[in-house]
Amino acid sequence: MVDDATQTQYNRLHRAVIPQVRVEPFVEVSVRSAVEYRRAQTRFHDRGQVAWEQYQRTGSSVPADTVLAKLQARLNAKRKQLGK
Repeated sequence: MVDDATQTQYNRLHRAVIPQVRVEPFVEVSVRSAVEYRRAQTRFHDRGQVAWEQYQRTGSSVPADTVLAKLQARLNAKRKQLGK
């Protein structure tokens, strides 16, 4: 259980108001990009973890050559769509 002094400190910090800070647009864009990149990394890692756990449960997986062929087909279709 949390003692009274720690709870009081928590309450003070919880109520504290953090002043807004003016940042240059470049800095804001950079920080937002970094945050989105980390979120994408996390989602990628989560999907990989789920796939790994499913493989461990079932022992069933898709061969790498099959996955790469599907990715290449998607890339080729997108290039064709874009006229490249």
